[in-house]
Amino acid sequence: MTDQTAVVGGVDTHTDFHQAAVIDSIGRHLATQAFPTTPDGYRRLLDWFCSHGDVIAVGVEGTGAYGCELARYLRQNQITVIEVDRPDRRARRASGKSDPIDAFAAATAVLTGRAGGTPKARDGIVEAVRTLRVVRRSAVKARTQTINQIRTLIITAPGEMREQLRALTPAELIKHLARTRPGTQTSDPACAVKVALRRLARRHQYLTAEIDDADTELEALMGQAAPELIALPGVGIETAAQLLITAGDNPERLTSEASFAHLCAVAPVPASSGRTNRHRLNRGGDRRANHALHMIALVRMRYDQRTQAYVTRRTAEGMSKKDILRCLKRFIAREVYKHLTRQHTPAKPLIQAA
Repeated sequence: MTDQTAVVGGVDTHTDFHQAAVIDSIGRHLATQAFPTTPDGYRRLLDWFCSHGDVIAVGVEGTGAYGCELARYLRQNQITVIEVDRPDRRARRASGKSDPIDAFAAATAVLTGRAGGTPKARDGIVEAVRTLRVVRRSAVKARTQTINQIRTLIITAPGEMREQLRALTPAELIKHLARTRPGTQTSDPACAVKVALRRLARRHQYLTAEIDDADTELEALMGQAAPELIALPGVGIETAAQLLITAGDNPERLTSEASFAHLCAVAPVPASSGRTNRHRLNRGGDRRANHALHMIALVRMRYDQRTQAYVTRRTAEGMSKKDILRCLKRFIAREVYKHLTRQHTPAKPLIQAA
């Protein structure tokens, strides 16, 4: 195989190894081989690709999961990486399922143009925000579960204890339970309840401190990454962080504000039939980004005079609340996209190129 031969690579990613395949410019299968998911394995995989010719591009499945580090390594070595979705079930039923088949399918998808998406860079400040929010979300979920367990135990607690705790606010309840001294006779149900409530209250306090620390870190990062975005009406740290994560460290991969709206599931979907001409809400896309836009719209509907005037006018025209929210979310996506692309500056990579 000469160095001038143009080839396209494909990679089916896994936890411990990646299955790579290479095809030529007319789609002929040339070779397939598995490589471990280690720095040496990534180096050997790239050398193997280059040994077959001039690499036009490499299609990688799971660039946001198992293939994340491989995609970084290939980009650092000036290889064009294309994000490839897994084959649909109909294609798999027709062609079968195996790692080499999936790797060749990834390469073929790049060559035919079926796959053309640019993966998220995941090497800047937005990746740092995403990582911190993973921990924060789990802490919030655990704290909610904890307070629910406290309330459930209080319902079944002895009557005297239940009456004592019932009138307390949530903050007072946590402080009171964390200070109690239940004793050591856990064979007594009343004592066991007190022990359990104190442990849950202290867990609630620990999770609250963890969430507060995460909020402080995220506020500093967001002030650095998107100061103009969080200054928009109704946009808070959490919603702005989610929209940044959806766009990624390289929002220029989104070619237009319409593509960003489609990614956030706020692009209008036609729902016309006969004499009815209307659009409906989009139930696809990134649901967390859609939820962030939804919360921004709700806040604006309550506090922003411009939005309130718009809702009043559209309601008078006979538009339903769902349709008004759809229009508001679409407008907010357009506004957010302008700030994402205007104020974005590439951050220092978390991993230096080799």
